Amino acid sequence: MSDLRELYQEIILDHNRSPRNFGVPEQSNRTAKGYNPLCGDIVTVYLLLKGNVVRDIRFEGRGCAISIASASIMTELIVGKTEIEARRLFQFFHDFVTGEETVEFSEELEELTALSGVRDFPMRVKCATLAWHSMAAALDGDGATVATE
Repeated sequence: MSDLRELYQEIILDHNRSPRNFGVPEQSNRTAKGYNPLCGDIVTVYLLLKGNVVRDIRFEGRGCAISIASASIMTELIVGKTEIEARRLFQFFHDFVTGEETVEFSEELEELTALSGVRDFPMRVKCATLAWHSMAAALDGDGATVATE
């Protein structure tokens, strides 16, 4: 079990040190901001949605390692997905970290298991889901700011 915990920690640290898809894109048509008032994490998610498919997704902001790692992993999973698939991934991830359902991971989603430890810490669930809530708000297209209160 400690080997698995170490692997999960390394995945989180890697995504925190070198977040994928970090920064403002050259082009986007959907944006949403997220704020976690409990710890101060802030994220902005930028989407380029074309023909109902997420062609590009980027994020910027600052926060704890879990917040940044979750956002980084999310961007890798969402790009190329349809809006419906992206919303399903959001619900899947939310159910997983809140422990509301037992979920089975496909190989594609395996990296998300690194965030499994947040289930035991409700305050950390908010860190892990901040970018995901922001991505869902960006899909809604109203430029909303979401908060994890």
